[in-house]
Amino acid sequence: MKNFTKQSAMLGVWAMVYLASTLKAQDNLLQSGPMVGYSEMSEVALWVQTTQTAMVHFVYWDKEKPTVKMKTETQTTTADKAFVAKFILPVTHSKKYQYELYINNKLVKRPYPLEFQSQVLWQYRTDAPDFSFAYGSCNYVNQPETDRPGEPYGGNYEIFKVIHEKRPDFMIWGGDNIYLRETDWNTRTGFINRYTHTRSLPEMQPLLASTHHYALWDDHDYGPNNSDRGFWNKRLASEMFKLFWANPNYVFDDGSITGTFFWADVQFFILDNRFYKTPEYLSEPNKAIISDKQIAWLKDALSFSRATFKIILIGGQVLNSHADYETLATCPEERQKLIQAIQESKARGVLFISGDRHHSEISRLENGVKYPLIEFTSSPLTAGVSNIDPEKEKNIYRVPNTFLRERSFALFKVSGKNRERKLTVQYINYKGEERVKYEVRAEELK
Repeated sequence: MKNFTKQSAMLGVWAMVYLASTLKAQDNLLQSGPMVGYSEMSEVALWVQTTQTAMVHFVYWDKEKPTVKMKTETQTTTADKAFVAKFILPVTHSKKYQYELYINNKLVKRPYPLEFQSQVLWQYRTDAPDFSFAYGSCNYVNQPETDRPGEPYGGNYEIFKVIHEKRPDFMIWGGDNIYLRETDWNTRTGFINRYTHTRSLPEMQPLLASTHHYALWDDHDYGPNNSDRGFWNKRLASEMFKLFWANPNYVFDDGSITGTFFWADVQFFILDNRFYKTPEYLSEPNKAIISDKQIAWLKDALSFSRATFKIILIGGQVLNSHADYETLATCPEERQKLIQAIQESKARGVLFISGDRHHSEISRLENGVKYPLIEFTSSPLTAGVSNIDPEKEKNIYRVPNTFLRERSFALFKVSGKNRERKLTVQYINYKGEERVKYEVRAEELK
């Protein structure tokens, strides 16, 4: 009996060792993610990347009905697609869900919540729901073997923990979400390596797993610094962007990332400031950053929209009056054309959100427009901070006391009854400290 007990104990130990090694093996097959992509009332996107070819599926359930499990199809990840798998999950509106990841039919446990939500069906029933979203740009993750010599350019990755702890409904990545290096932008392998390296940052994983994510690009996730339409690999850049992000749509089929999405009573319009940009040294009249094509689409889309706030997302600044650093002031004819299109659309509630500049500020244009045009610029997340002197860069539309040179993000909250909606923004640094706060009421933008 004593020997039997001893043998049973040994078998139990070996079973635990085997289970632990199996779980570890499955963890080793997970490269990055899972990441929650877009959310709609009837479907949600999930994204994941493995380290090698593997079979992947998800199991998910309504948090109010945890015994009713739903399973996705199984996908096999492949090297040519960077071992990435994307899933579109059918959901019921107005629900919160939990999910699990399986690789090669083995559960991969994560030490943080795996959750997502479907959007609320509120129209003709209740006031629009309150919600919040985070916005950040310029995310540099150090890699000594490919970084330039000297002091590391990236840091304070704990900012992603701060964002996660704020529990926004979704996050918008505002461009320069990765920083392509000289080793990257000429080849497919280089693009995949850079996206994989950045997306695998440990501090980022809890945020990816339980917050919905949308993205646009700027020069550093498009190609070399200040890239334009002449970049030789822009089709590859587009393919890689669409592989590593899970936006709901792209309105043109030419490779640009122009698109739109909704959350409650707010519509977001993503503009591409790279794919159509005129090369800097071409002697062309009326140089473009956005293009007539996008402006025409935006004018129609704004006019059609019935959203309370209509938020235009773009990598570079629009309202800053200082004509430098790829602000739209460097293309004054196009800038005026954009503002005129907004006016002619008769759209209420138009706002801008931008990044790029490695500092943050709020700009407010009131002259010559039917209501104030306001732009929120937020940068950087983890990249180097600008050394620009705000007294020398004379942005005449800058709202006093909103200039910020610090690694930070913007947290937006939309709240209030339908006729009393307001948008509040807080600029929060990597330590979790509020640095700037500003509020806009929908009634101001009519």
